Amino acid sequence: MTADTSDGHATSTEGTVTVTETGTGTYTQRITAGPHQLFADEPLPIGDDEGPTPYDLLLAGLGACTSMTVRMYANKKGWPLERVEVSLRHKRIHAEDCAECETKKGWISHIDRTITLVGDLDDSQRERLLAIAERCPVHQTLTSEVDIATSLAV
Repeated sequence: MTADTSDGHATSTEGTVTVTETGTGTYTQRITAGPHQLFADEPLPIGDDEGPTPYDLLLAGLGACTSMTVRMYANKKGWPLERVEVSLRHKRIHAEDCAECETKKGWISHIDRTITLVGDLDDSQRERLLAIAERCPVHQTLTSEVDIATSLAV
């Protein structure tokens, strides 16, 4: 559900993200999540490079969730975690190159996620935080069956 603000831009209700063409570029999109706005676009020469690509935004969601999940756990345990950094890269790989994957033909998406933990943590704490990263809700969503229902607005 969206509403227009006095400047003509849509605002989203909590839990809803609205994506609207800006009209300023071929693919430039305004993303509204509650009171927050950001932009997405395709890189030059396809788009105008006015924001991250859709895959960049997907990786950003996974990275943010991973970092927040690790931070919450470390805080709960009182561990000396000073900073978390998550670096991600998306690529398409041949399914046959993925030993752990059920799909064996065609292409699949592959995400490399590297987590840097800064702080005076021992090896067992680092291993536990790495395992906790796998429990981030966005990670869980991306690795489970997802059902997307699409409809036309009336």
